[in-house]
Amino acid sequence: MAAQAQVVLNCVGPYRFFGEPVVKACVKNKAHHIDISGEPQYLESMQFKYDEEAKKKGVYIVQCCGFDSVPADLGVLYTVKNFPGRINTIESYLNLSAGPEGAVGHYATWQSAIHGLANAEELRKLRKDMGTKKPLPKSGPKLENRGPAHWSEMMQKWCVPFPGADASVVRRTQRFLYDNAGENFPVQFGAYVCVAAFRYLVLLMITGVVFGVMTKFSWGRWLLSKYPRLFSLGYFSHEGPTQKQIEGASFTMQFIGSGYSNTVLQDGDYDGPPNMTIATQVEGPEAGYVTTPIVMVQAAITLLREMKKFPAKGGVLTPGIAFKDTSLVERLSDRGVIFSITAPAASN
Repeated sequence: MAAQAQVVLNCVGPYRFFGEPVVKACVKNKAHHIDISGEPQYLESMQFKYDEEAKKKGVYIVQCCGFDSVPADLGVLYTVKNFPGRINTIESYLNLSAGPEGAVGHYATWQSAIHGLANAEELRKLRKDMGTKKPLPKSGPKLENRGPAHWSEMMQKWCVPFPGADASVVRRTQRFLYDNAGENFPVQFGAYVCVAAFRYLVLLMITGVVFGVMTKFSWGRWLLSKYPRLFSLGYFSHEGPTQKQIEGASFTMQFIGSGYSNTVLQDGDYDGPPNMTIATQVEGPEAGYVTTPIVMVQAAITLLREMKKFPAKGGVLTPGIAFKDTSLVERLSDRGVIFSITAPAASN
């Protein structure tokens, strides 16, 4: 297959079990590759193993080209692009909406979460070996650590750290831009998901603790895999969502950027706090079965049509690295995954 294709769209999952043979075949046969993985250990291990070989062969292995993590990675770059100055921090807040039929995630996503948490120590070791734990320079105050839960005045909701790949993908993009593209002030980024009410927050925290403990034991992982609906309180199942549930679902990801206006940057003596903020958002239909296929297909088309705009001559890339200077944001907005400014940059 890889020998006959220009680009392979890899939809296997969990990728930690099935993804690497496809990447290996694509690099060997000089076929470009796009995936929709949201598994940090898999993503970063593919970069570690295949980046140099892909560069030598001029092959693009573009990762996370679905709901994980195009809205977050390109949303950050969109926010930076529309900020008249220098952004120091960006925080994203994800709202997932369901219709009257409710919402259910698929078993493969649940299984990826089980094994991702169970092997968290391997990811820490991998990052140490890759040298990516070295902190990037900051252009202002350090991004606030908001802990396991916080109340957002902007969202008017309780929020918890987003457990997906968004934060790690954005950091990889920012590191590449700092190391290779002459961007001297990487953005500090935090990703959160909003919870509808305090009682759901408490339930989520208890469930999360139980989930985390069970992933450490083989019997726990077996039980979690065997009974996803029970241990996820109905949010994941072997069957996945119904058509009505898909049709009733949508998402909004809001970005709050804080930084320095061009006016204060021209004053070399300014040493105060960030003086300007901006708010942007990405919104779209149901995340896994509607938004993800739209993003993946448009990413593949953009790769084939605008490859000359990519900043590298092959390699294992995040969406932000690959599509930063392309028309992908506009293509997605034309197809229902819409990027917009909700509050133009203004002084604090």
